[in-house]
Amino acid sequence: MGIGDDAVQIRAQGWRTLAALHGLIETALERALQAEHDLSVVEYTVLDALSRQDGWHMRMRQLARAAALSGSATTRLVTRLEERGLLTRILCADDRRGIYTELTSAGSELLARARPTHDRVLADALAEAERTPELAPLVDALHRLPAAR
Repeated sequence: MGIGDDAVQIRAQGWRTLAALHGLIETALERALQAEHDLSVVEYTVLDALSRQDGWHMRMRQLARAAALSGSATTRLVTRLEERGLLTRILCADDRRGIYTELTSAGSELLARARPTHDRVLADALAEAERTPELAPLVDALHRLPAAR
């Protein structure tokens, strides 16, 4: 095995480790958010992304990027959340082809109730991962990231 092959193996192992950490966190979040708030992780992600926008709305394409979903998956998810009264769609005033998705007051209230659960479970999952030798370096790297402003 040459140096190039070693680099490929190192990147592949790094990717598998990152996927394992992601899986650990997402599984813990999914269980807690579903059990306590009837929300999936991706639903929480959408509500959270909308809450961080000035005016609490985003174009569908922006929302798809924020939730790491395809356009069609985003449309289906938005429809479900709209049916639950958690968000609404609004036609863009200056571009009739554009559709904004906006957080409703019910969506904002549910997010406010779910956020402490999310934050607690995330902290617990990271603490658990920190005790796993293969995952500890990634958790350490996460802790060293600069805080978002």
